[in-house]
Order: sequence, then C-alpha cells, then structure tokens
Amino acid sequence: MNPTWAGVRCGTCAWADHVAFYPKGMRPEARLSYYARHFSLVEADAPYYRIPPPDVVARWAEQTPEGFVFDVKAHRTMTLHDRGEAGAAQRAADFAAFLRAISPLKESGRLGAVLFQFPPWFVANEANRRYLDEVAERMDGFLLAVEFRHRSWWQGDAALQTADHLRRLGAVNVVCDEPQVGQGTIPFVPEVTQPRLVIFRLHGRNAKTWYQKGLRSSQQRFDYLYTREELASFLPYVRRWTQEASAVHILMNNNQGDYAVRNALDWLDLLGIAAREARPQDDPPGRQLRLFDPD
Repeated sequence: MNPTWAGVRCGTCAWADHVAFYPKGMRPEARLSYYARHFSLVEADAPYYRIPPPDVVARWAEQTPEGFVFDVKAHRTMTLHDRGEAGAAQRAADFAAFLRAISPLKESGRLGAVLFQFPPWFVANEANRRYLDEVAERMDGFLLAVEFRHRSWWQGDAALQTADHLRRLGAVNVVCDEPQVGQGTIPFVPEVTQPRLVIFRLHGRNAKTWYQKGLRSSQQRFDYLYTREELASFLPYVRRWTQEASAVHILMNNNQGDYAVRNALDWLDLLGIAAREARPQDDPPGRQLRLFDPD
C-alpha cells in the first residue's frame, strides 16, 4: 500500500444491497464474509430501520476478520426521522437499546463511528443545536459522526458555528458529495472537526431523483455511477485528510445495482490499497462533471 494513504479505508453503505457483486446462489447470510474479503470497511445501515439484538451484531463481528471496521447508522428515532413522534421516553429507550446492540462491535474492536444522519427538516436553530448536545452526552464513549441534510447548517455565518460546535462535541463532520439541488442537500465541506476520523460519504449526483416521489426503493434515488476521473478529483482532499486525521473512511452510498461496490473498487485502485478482482463490464460513465476543485 502507498504510505501516502495509510489510514484510509473504503467500502459501501450496507452490504446486502449489492446482489450482483456476490456469486450467484450465495445465501444472504454468507454475504458479509464474502464482502469482508474485498473491503475492510462497511456502514451498517440496518439499525436505522430496526435495532437488532446484540447476538445478531455479535455474528457480524464473528463473520469478519480482525481489523475490519463497521460504521453504524443510528436508529431513526434517535435522528428524529420520525419527527419526534416516538416521544422522549421511547427515544431514551431506543438509545439504550441501540448502545446494547452495538456493544459486540465495540468489544471486538470493530466499531468505527456511529453515524447520525439527520433529516432535511432538522434545520440549523438553537433547539436542534441543543439536541446535538444531548446526542453527544448520550453517546459519550462512542465516536459520534454527524451528517446534515439541510443546507442551513453550512450557509453563511452558520457554517463556522456548525464546525465549531462539532469540534466542541468531539464529533466527526461527515463530508458529502451529492447533487446540489435546493435546501435538502448540503455542499461539499471538507472541514476536519475530529482528529481521529474523517468520513466521506458519496451519494451520487442524480439531481433528477433526489426529491422524486414514488420510487420503488431508496436505491433509485442514488442512481449514479461515478467515473474514475470524478473520484480521482477528490484525491487531493483525501491526501489532506490523512495529514489532519488519524483515519479516513470513504463510503459509497450510490446503491443502485452494484454501483457502490464498483466505485469502492475504483477507490481501492486509485489508492493502491488492494488489487481488485474481476467485475462486470462497466456501464456508461457518470453523467455530470465534477462539482468541486481541490484547494
């Protein structure tokens, strides 16, 4: 591995979505072990939908080699995706259940960060800043990562306040690449707020489907295959992050078909982390020019 990229891991958001990546006929319960033969990082998003029992999470640890890392997505009531309908008591219970669930990953040394991806209606205001303080207190002892989905957090004077707040909380600023369409998207903000880790999540650049209703699945929202050139344009940022943080996690969330896996393999090639195996014939290149130029 090129020493320039020491501390960088690449993977996908979820491992179950990429059916074409797995050998035909492979049982779903065997996919994680197969995935871990190719990548050293994955984002576990199942707990967002349903908090699993600790024994299920313990099996995740058993199915992966030493050194494999899980970033875990917080449950939807914890990120207020239910618009607070669960109520304070239920939300507190969900926090407790979630922390019990992920304890096997922490105990086995496989837990990276816990991702709080907030919804588009979680806007930058004092009430929501106080909720961030509450989250940080509840997640004491865990590495907290925060991704916003409303532009107000990173607009104008609020941007400096947001970055400073994340630093005070010891939280990771999740850097995103996504289509720039309205208030429900955030700009690319390569700010390092926690020296232990940078997380870079790439959601694709399909502006047409970002707000589209009636999709068969959330995967259709992220229907975008990055070109190698688009990914390579971020290498100067990744290089800078390796100098400012101990670890960098690059996660592909363009989960339509096998796009995320294919782009994660592209990252491995670009970084010289591992030799890639044969993959399906490439689709047509990505459909947009790169949005950002490095510093």
